[in-house]
Amino acid sequence: MASNPLAQLSKLGQSPWYDQMTRSLVTQGTLKQMIEEDGLRGLTSNPTIFEKAISGSKDYEDALKALVGRGAEMNEIYDGLVVEDIASAADVFRTVYDSTNGTDGFCSIEVSPLLAHDTAGTVKEAKRLHGKLARPNVMIKVPATPEGLPAIEELISEGISVNVTLIFSVDVYAKVVEAYLKGLEKRVAKGGAVDRVASVASFFVSRIDSAVDKKLDEIAKAGRPEAAELAGKAAIANAKLAYEKFQQLFSGARWEKLAKAGAHVQRPLWASTGTKNPKYSDVLYIDTLIGPDTVNTMPPATYDAFRDHGKAVVTITDDLKGAHQIFDRLKEIGIDLTAVTEELTVAGVKSFADSYNTLIAVIERRRHEVAHV
Repeated sequence: MASNPLAQLSKLGQSPWYDQMTRSLVTQGTLKQMIEEDGLRGLTSNPTIFEKAISGSKDYEDALKALVGRGAEMNEIYDGLVVEDIASAADVFRTVYDSTNGTDGFCSIEVSPLLAHDTAGTVKEAKRLHGKLARPNVMIKVPATPEGLPAIEELISEGISVNVTLIFSVDVYAKVVEAYLKGLEKRVAKGGAVDRVASVASFFVSRIDSAVDKKLDEIAKAGRPEAAELAGKAAIANAKLAYEKFQQLFSGARWEKLAKAGAHVQRPLWASTGTKNPKYSDVLYIDTLIGPDTVNTMPPATYDAFRDHGKAVVTITDDLKGAHQIFDRLKEIGIDLTAVTEELTVAGVKSFADSYNTLIAVIERRRHEVAHV
């Protein structure tokens, strides 16, 4: 185990999570093995992951037959497949949750992305999922949209752990932290315990490089070849600046008061860490973002690659000055990162909503197939 880079991450303060869920991970004992051998500390899911799992495997055949056989409605079938998966995964991770005193071992499930711009709807569905799952090591995923922020504050104040998703910019991240802190303060004010309320702030990494690199390529071709030097640098610089902001916001009198009440920091989580550009290292977004109080949720190929040839060394605070300079150079060359991150948020919400709709259609189709066997 000593030579496994994944297993060394937790010693450096970073928790490796798995960005994947399919029923066989639990039923075949794979998750348990990953916890024991790799030091895996958590798991995330989203509608895209479930859509692929349910449409592309036989794992759900028996459950579908049973649900259809008793005349279950669509919502009940969705819960019977998706919620059931997260419940069983959370049970496997319960040992991690208990051994880390509630700081790790979480499984995340997403509120319907169709509610991304509906504060009240998000709160209602998050509470429903929280109640249905009834496990302390489940996080409800809520997007960092303007309507999502007040929902996050309310859910935290109610003692519900939240994974804030679809964060692209440091400015939005600061608002996410504010929602978390306000939620904790409200909870403390009404006498509620905060020592078992947890949250992560999920920064999407590789998508920023995909968007910025495209623009850099256009600028380089338009007569500014120096733009090409910045390719593959925006996403890591952005994450480093977010971590700098994290260290600032979780220090000082306001935070100390909450920490004394037992509050946990809201850890930055690096998501979308699979490398999209084949020219870049397949562990680029792991190797460069390792540091205390962080999470990296890795898709299967990236997870395997890091276990094989990753380097477990603290890197998140390396060359912070350089990260600021990269932002300055991007601005100077004509790239508006605020606009880029806003576009990515809109595209992210749409992508998850499309996957959710496809997932519902897949369940509907499978229900029909099973009903007519």
